[in-house]
Amino acid sequence: MPKLIVWSPSAEYDFAIILSYLNENWNEQVTNHFIDLTEGMLLQISNNPRQFPVIFKKERVRKCVLTKHNTLFYRVSTFQIEILRVFDSRQDPKTLTLK
Repeated sequence: MPKLIVWSPSAEYDFAIILSYLNENWNEQVTNHFIDLTEGMLLQISNNPRQFPVIFKKERVRKCVLTKHNTLFYRVSTFQIEILRVFDSRQDPKTLTLK
């Protein structure tokens, strides 16, 4: 049974910034493709949350590469999946905080 997906405020902000960047620098088609790609990955994660590797064992954080420039970080709990961040991999990795 698929698990509920819950977005953290940080992840919502990250996603909005990425969509804004794509709209301003590319076009609506590219933006819609990224949205579709993200929705597809979230569906996969919802159905099979342990398919992507754990990268922070203590915090139980998993990593899903969306594109070569964007990575989704999430945590699985008993009843839901929490999307922690949608990180632009061109940024300094030291700025990545997962709460």
